Amino acid sequence: MKEIAIVGYQQSDAVSDAGACNEVELIMPVLGRVYEQVGIGSAQDVDFVCSGSCDYMQGAAFAFVMGVDALGAVPPIKESHVEMDAAWALYESILKIKMGHADSALVYGFGKSSPGELPIVLSQQLDPYYLAPQWIDTISLAAMQARMMLDQGLITERDMAEVVSASRRNAMENNPHAQLKGELSVDDVLAQDTFVSPLRKADICPISDGASAMVIATVEKAKAWGKPYAVISGIDHIIETHNMGMRDLTDSPSTRKAAERAGVSNGKVDVAELYAPFSHQEIILSRALGLSEDTSVNPSGGVLAGNLMMASGLSRVGEVFNRIIAGEAERGVAHATSGPCLQHNLVAVVEKGEKA
Repeated sequence: MKEIAIVGYQQSDAVSDAGACNEVELIMPVLGRVYEQVGIGSAQDVDFVCSGSCDYMQGAAFAFVMGVDALGAVPPIKESHVEMDAAWALYESILKIKMGHADSALVYGFGKSSPGELPIVLSQQLDPYYLAPQWIDTISLAAMQARMMLDQGLITERDMAEVVSASRRNAMENNPHAQLKGELSVDDVLAQDTFVSPLRKADICPISDGASAMVIATVEKAKAWGKPYAVISGIDHIIETHNMGMRDLTDSPSTRKAAERAGVSNGKVDVAELYAPFSHQEIILSRALGLSEDTSVNPSGGVLAGNLMMASGLSRVGEVFNRIIAGEAERGVAHATSGPCLQHNLVAVVEKGEKA
């Protein structure tokens, strides 16, 4: 099977409200920067394009078609789309290349969450018979998950506050695109009132607008481009049942299984970027992945510092790529999630390439 290399990654700033800027205007600057990074001129210079977005967020059927405008209307290209985070667009693109139908691909994700009420919009991910009709929002479900962990003694509120404090500090030091960053002590977090008990607002990722994009290729193509690259040595994703009552919400067995299949334990993990929209979920994921204290977890600040909905999963892969290209790590793990309370999880292993 062909080895897959990441050759370029770019993202926009995570902003709370992009104002009158539409989705195309969010995407185009990011695409321009990733073309420049790889040394190509446009989407015409790759064999396949795949995007991730959500029509519910834009409030219209087939709204993702607007995003295609950012690529240029003509001539025709080979294009696909997933109605979820662009990490799964990456997965589709990898399959396309491994099957021999392409040597390179452009992957991008975008979301403008600010106009709507995202926690309510995402309630439509729930099962359509029992939970979705009740419009149970994602924050309430995550609060229930955190309460179960606290009541079982699996975490403390201080543990959650430590995740928040580290996120803000890491974002300040390492992530120029972060929306929330700065010094916020554990005691400062604990001093905040609860928002949806036991969650404080700092435990919850912010609403963010923005986009990210990545170019992948066969290793042979990456070498021909002459750019530093990192190799995706393993990737897998697994979904758990819609029935919340049949899941152990204090654990993430799908993440653990996906990590086994991706080969996370086959080597040292220098860095891990985890899609944890709530502070306690970073603890669940770290345990499921078996990360040691030697692993730098979410050096970018993670999505608690800025959550580009439908692009944050791809950004986790991109952040690991950035650390490897910068020489800060040789091997890392990226994680993406979809659905309530970590229902659907993707794990990718990214390793240093020859020129990284």
